[in-house]
Amino acid sequence: MPLAVYILGLAIFAVGTAELMVAGMTATLSQAFGISVGDVGHLISYYAFGVMLGGPVLTYFFLKYKVQYRKVLLILLALYVVVQGLSAFISSHAILIAIRFITGVLCAGCLSLSLAISMAMVPNHNKPRAAAIVIGGFMISNVFGVPLATMIDQQWGWRITFGLVAVLVFVSLIALIRLLPEVSGGGQLRMEEEIKAFKNKAYWKACVTSCLILGASFAAFSYFVPVLVDITGFSMHVVPFILMVFGFSNIVGNTITGRLAHNHSLKIMLVGLTVLSISLFSFAIFAEYKTVAILAIILIGLSGVPMNPAMMARIVSVAHPGPMVNAVHTSVINIGLGGGSYIGGVAITNGYGLRSGLWIGAILAVLALASLLPYVRNRQQGWG
Repeated sequence: MPLAVYILGLAIFAVGTAELMVAGMTATLSQAFGISVGDVGHLISYYAFGVMLGGPVLTYFFLKYKVQYRKVLLILLALYVVVQGLSAFISSHAILIAIRFITGVLCAGCLSLSLAISMAMVPNHNKPRAAAIVIGGFMISNVFGVPLATMIDQQWGWRITFGLVAVLVFVSLIALIRLLPEVSGGGQLRMEEEIKAFKNKAYWKACVTSCLILGASFAAFSYFVPVLVDITGFSMHVVPFILMVFGFSNIVGNTITGRLAHNHSLKIMLVGLTVLSISLFSFAIFAEYKTVAILAIILIGLSGVPMNPAMMARIVSVAHPGPMVNAVHTSVINIGLGGGSYIGGVAITNGYGLRSGLWIGAILAVLALASLLPYVRNRQQGWG
């Protein structure tokens, strides 16, 4: 496996950390900008909405104009360094919102090109492994990136944390300038096939379920820290380790579902959403009990985001898995991610309490589960 593939994974680790790290910095950012905890959670939403918009638009552009992948990726990474670096020096909440949205758009482009380049650099039998290394950067960012960012924030403040993300992307950029080969756009844009998928109702039903799953997960995750500190009573110094446990749970759950998703996607989603719903309701009701809180976080980590392989298996089963089909599905997922976080923040800001994110997550999980019931009732083997 070329070293450049691992560097691409490192770059994606950095931009993945940037997306979610504010979840561990709610108190610091709230005080620094004079905003509510809910408004801090919205910063995750703005980043996710940038990814949502950037994914399909940039994918269409890359495919239509067959851009030089190496050149464009290096430009996007350089822009990311500048914009993310700027965020460490600003004092305006409005400017920070704009920066979060822009970095989200850039993140979408970096991820899309990193996947394409990594797979173009290796023979066919190594393409899945190369893609897994790049995507693994996102997974590991949840395990190590977010807890590490929380620790750095506690010791040196949020500005250092934001700046270090820019430094890590810059280091990746310098390495890629030296290591990355020339790779031109090799994909083809077959809009006729893509449009057929977009006319398929089953595709949009699958997208709705995916959106609700991510909405449920991130309505809760975005506000884990204030709940754990202010309601459960954990010390802020313990919280990064709890977030790390959540991240490890994501990896374990993703490993399990990844092995079973191709043949058992419906069963995985039914079981996963049942566990997710019960865990979120339990956490919301018994958040003051430390044992319940830890157990709930582990179960949410095992059953929420790790349903992604089953979600992708469902998309593949109902639609031609072209680049635009996948890009739109990814955008819908980010609508759920950003929307869940945003709605939870609105509820907290309007005085419904820190647990309201958990309650909203539980309701969204139940709605996602309900969206699958017609397939159970009709005893359908497929998703059509």
